[in-house]
Amino acid sequence: MRRDEPRGLSVLPVAGLPEFGPGDDLARAVAGAAPWLADGDVVVVTSKVVSKVEGRLVRIEPGTDREAARQRAIDGETVRTVARRGPLKIVQTPQGWVVAAAGIDASNVASDTLVLLPADGDASARRLRDRLRELAAVDVAVVVSDTFGRTWREGLTDVAVGSAGITALDDHRGAVDAHGNRLETTRVAVVDELASAADLVKGKLAGVPVAVVRGLPLQRPAEGADEGTRPLVRLPADDLFPYGTRDVVGSRVPAADLVPRTGEREAAAAAFRVASTALPEFQVVLRHGGEGDGAVDVHLPDAVTTTSALNAGAVVGAAIVQLHAEGWATRWEPVATAGGTSLVGRLWLGSPASGGGRPR
Repeated sequence: MRRDEPRGLSVLPVAGLPEFGPGDDLARAVAGAAPWLADGDVVVVTSKVVSKVEGRLVRIEPGTDREAARQRAIDGETVRTVARRGPLKIVQTPQGWVVAAAGIDASNVASDTLVLLPADGDASARRLRDRLRELAAVDVAVVVSDTFGRTWREGLTDVAVGSAGITALDDHRGAVDAHGNRLETTRVAVVDELASAADLVKGKLAGVPVAVVRGLPLQRPAEGADEGTRPLVRLPADDLFPYGTRDVVGSRVPAADLVPRTGEREAAAAAFRVASTALPEFQVVLRHGGEGDGAVDVHLPDAVTTTSALNAGAVVGAAIVQLHAEGWATRWEPVATAGGTSLVGRLWLGSPASGGGRPR
């Protein structure tokens, strides 16, 4: 490189790799096909190859409908259904990714086989990195990539579902730009950008499952603090779009155990306002209150009648769904109305007793 030549990145395909199967030594194959690997390189490998060597495969028995088998496999890899349209399902996987069809791949594979995502892409990346260090005496970073669709945009792109030896997010929060503006939210998903760059030379039909990105100054995680791609999983509290509109009702389940959180009465008031506005034909006047312990008592202004009970049920049900969409876990307890009491039930609000962290 001449001194006046601008520096940049190189994206190099690793050609000549074989078809992989369960138990194959992926690292040895990569080291043999790319003897030019150097310290600081980023090895990007498709998740499909990782899954194949790790045996993350579903065999379809003869005479079994492939699409039916695929749907069963999707259900088996689904933690939460985000949205659906016909046979298409957008789901959250056990790894935390929100992706179509749970990331299950039926392309570039035998007709009697489906490929699941790696069970733990970060662990896969760490093993591959360690093995390349052992075989080739190089200190590289590793990214495991998969192809995802994108919300509100047509077209697919590769993203990282596993990484090792590189910080996944480049955090610019608190920095000041050239105009004196302090950055408040900017975090760059470096490993996703690397996955996309590598896909430009790997392609979808060329049979090149590994590429190397060279020339990027790596931001390394601290020793023993490599979180892999975990920081890329958006936590529920930060997710403005946790459900598709078609599935928000079906995604709600009663919460047997709740952890109290502040603001339940204000949240209930807002939800009932939304429900009453959305269902004007179900005219009902509700009163609610509580002691700040996670419970909201719901009253009718007068004794329960058939009409008021019907109207109250419609509005309360809509309010519960609205609270669920707002991120609250809920449980409804009807109360007997003997003696003319106006109390119709207690609505418990809070956070789920378990979960809330990043899935593994």
